[in-house]
Formats: sequence, structure tokens, C-alpha cells
Amino acid sequence: MITPELLARINELARKKRTVGLTDEELAEQKELYKIYLAAIRGQVMSLLDSIEFVDGRSGR
Repeated sequence: MITPELLARINELARKKRTVGLTDEELAEQKELYKIYLAAIRGQVMSLLDSIEFVDGRSGR
């Protein structure tokens, strides 16, 4: 699940990476946080796609 804390930490690490760089531990943490974030996004997309119902508008003609 994407929490405000997760997003805040991802953004914090991204800012630090651009400015002063990250330690090996922080790089590993960033990689893990990205995995969690992307898994949550993929889950949301799959849930949305699973809820779509296709209706053939040509039936009855």
C-alpha cells in the first residue's frame, strides 16, 4: 500500500541522491521502496482492469 510516509521517504532519498548522493544502505533502501511502490501501482492498475466490463453496443441490431 502506498502511504504518505512511503512517498515521503522515496522523495527524501531522491532529493538526497541528486544533491549529496546516497550510501550503499540508502541505495538498497531506495531500491526496496521502489519495488513496494511499483507493486502497489501494478495492483491498482490490475484491480481497475479487472473491474472493466466490455459491452458490445452492436447487439440487437
